[in-house]
Amino acid sequence: MLGDWFNTIALYTLVDRLTGSPLALGGIFITKMLSFALASPVAGLLADRFDRRRLMIACDLIRAVVVLGFLWIDDAGDVPWLYCLAATQMIVGAAFLPARNAAIPNVTSKRELVTANTLMAATWSALLAIGAALGGVAAELLGMRTVFLIDSATYLVSAYFLLRATIPREARRQRDDAAASGLLHEAARGILEGWRYLLAHPQIGRIALVKTAWSTGGSGLVYMLALLGKQLMPAAPGVGIGLLFAARGLGTGIGPVAARVWVPARDRWPLMFGLGILFSGVAYVGVGSLPWTFWLLPLVLLAHTTSGANWTFSTVLLQERTPDEYRGRVFSTDWLLLTLVDAAAIFTASAVLESEILSLRSTILLFAALQLVCGALWLILAVPRERAWLRSQRTGEGSR
Repeated sequence: MLGDWFNTIALYTLVDRLTGSPLALGGIFITKMLSFALASPVAGLLADRFDRRRLMIACDLIRAVVVLGFLWIDDAGDVPWLYCLAATQMIVGAAFLPARNAAIPNVTSKRELVTANTLMAATWSALLAIGAALGGVAAELLGMRTVFLIDSATYLVSAYFLLRATIPREARRQRDDAAASGLLHEAARGILEGWRYLLAHPQIGRIALVKTAWSTGGSGLVYMLALLGKQLMPAAPGVGIGLLFAARGLGTGIGPVAARVWVPARDRWPLMFGLGILFSGVAYVGVGSLPWTFWLLPLVLLAHTTSGANWTFSTVLLQERTPDEYRGRVFSTDWLLLTLVDAAAIFTASAVLESEILSLRSTILLFAALQLVCGALWLILAVPRERAWLRSQRTGEGSR
């Protein structure tokens, strides 16, 4: 995670420096997200069919080699190769994340699951904050090549940690020695099975929409933070981008910890999801309305406290409500939907800015308004259904 955020801030800075194009910068976001989305169905199947520990180690070793390719990106003509490397990095990462998320319930008790996910979210957030801040400074002071070398080394450290880990598995109906030659066929069937499972179990399908509901407007706003960095610190845009993403990281770390204390009851989490989306939209209205000084950093932090809480607690509910044999496919379907929506939102935002239809400030306000709409829709459509389902669960338990 630390190396990835070093890498990410360096890539944003590098593309902006080489092209100066909002659409080219948006292309980095879109390339990563679409690559992840296309690989997610196969990734979920891998997480359900093969040893998750070995799979994660293999992903780390492959990515340690792939990121070294960024060392040869020197001018605007190399940007297509940069996209190819970023896509490869994300395709391999798509296999890592469902395996990691699906493995967490295998190494914790049910009582420990919320704590484990809160720690995972806090780790992600802390390393986003530290990695983004240090990555921006490193990109400006040490140069891009040093940043990419650090990223490669961090994958090797991660692989070493996993090598020393033990991840048990529940008894499974699937065969773990499935032939690789039938993987694509199985993946195509897995896509259908994943969607059918979510449709047949709306209490899981709703939760799989939480991240997407936040990101419909929020993903475009996160992309625009990379453009806002130049406005915040014109003389050192890498540092400006790093500070904004560090504020985002602090917010996503504070949110799950605070929500775990203030909203411990699971039956209140669906309401928290909707209110959190609304709160993020309000905070970004402030970002789009106020002067662009360092006072933006607290607003970005506040906007992402609720995104962090929504992400963490929707993940907990998916882990709890989904049987182990479907968990990898459910998480990959969750990521597939999320990344497709993210890519569409970011393409829209970058195309609007590239064509100069709206200014950066107006586009931020537009996507903040979209986030407010998504929050309202979640409260109107999803929360009553969740309450009805929870009542039915309590009634069923009482009758037994």
